[in-house]
Amino acid sequence: MRLPTLLSALLAGAATVALASDESTRTAAIYIQPLTDPSTPPSLLAELAIPDIDNDPSAPNSPEDDDAPIAAEVLSYSAPELPDEDDTTTTTNTNLVRIGIYSPAAGGGWISSTSVASTANFAKGYAPHFAVTVDGDGAYVGVACRGVAIDAGVTRDFGPQAVVLRTAPGSQPALGKPVVLSPEGRKVAEEGEKSFIQK
Repeated sequence: MRLPTLLSALLAGAATVALASDESTRTAAIYIQPLTDPSTPPSLLAELAIPDIDNDPSAPNSPEDDDAPIAAEVLSYSAPELPDEDDTTTTTNTNLVRIGIYSPAAGGGWISSTSVASTANFAKGYAPHFAVTVDGDGAYVGVACRGVAIDAGVTRDFGPQAVVLRTAPGSQPALGKPVVLSPEGRKVAEEGEKSFIQK
């Protein structure tokens, strides 16, 4: 191994550790699993640095718009092995994969909901864009991925990218006054406002 390659690998590893140990970020490991054989364990696809999202809108680092995506940094990405497209002996779902946040510790299990994507999202000429959804407490809800075609004129930002989306509580309906019914089941007419003398 050449010295410049070794040095750049060490610096990249140190930067990753420093970023992951920062108090304002945490690391999300995104895994991929082919749907043809669900018994195969999921493999690591990418690691993302997820910034902490403050729930207080008056906080200085809090986004003004809850629906606005927040940029996340892709720490590492390894392209999955794609099946041969010319192979006609395989079943039709060979080009489908499951993507989500997985925990290999303690027997393994999906931490978030999973999404199904086509392997065409990871083909040559496409850059995967990840969208990680978190709830108001910062817990992972789900992960989605889509491939974006790389423009030949683009000289930067053509690699994998990621954003974080935060769920917000839905709007509550504006309820009016309850309907008052008489013993006969008819709507009781509303009384007009009493004058000062009637009160």
